[in-house]
Amino acid sequence: MKRISVKSTLQTAFLLLTVSALSACGFHLRGNYLVPQEIASISLTSFDQFSQLTRDVDAQLRLNDIELVPPSASIPNLHLVNEGIGERTLSLYQNSKAAEKELTYTTSYRVTIPDVGSKTFTTNATRNYLDNPRAALAKSVERDLIVDEMRKQTATQIMRQLARLKAEIDSGFTQFDPIEEQPSAANSANQ
Repeated sequence: MKRISVKSTLQTAFLLLTVSALSACGFHLRGNYLVPQEIASISLTSFDQFSQLTRDVDAQLRLNDIELVPPSASIPNLHLVNEGIGERTLSLYQNSKAAEKELTYTTSYRVTIPDVGSKTFTTNATRNYLDNPRAALAKSVERDLIVDEMRKQTATQIMRQLARLKAEIDSGFTQFDPIEEQPSAANSANQ
């Protein structure tokens, strides 16, 4: 007959207690967000369906088990409105060439929820990098990598905002604009 040691029993009890406490407090692994049931299925539209940002947001939605469906009036929609990259010089070399630059990646997106309304959000990501005119090719590759990293960070920020949406709607913290009615073909024919 096997003897169960007190030490292994205590370790098992401690492990179960820790797991229970973490699940009870709402702990989730990083990158996994609890998205409200209202947007468990969503349509994704974009200013450019083939842009890297659209692919990154699509990947984040799929990672969080959100079903992507074709656009419809009865389905919530996430529309990527635009993206932009700004650059400014932070410091100069003695010969007046830029030594350090700041990149700012800005994205606007609109969330439309049927029977609630639509809301436009803007998110920014900022990074600094050193510019060396003697290594222009290497610095352009570095800049592209930094922009890709900011794009991925923006996709994650969009997911965080979607996860907060339900609480903000319930608390009245976020005001949604009414959904603009699109004129139907029948109404256009009557005019």
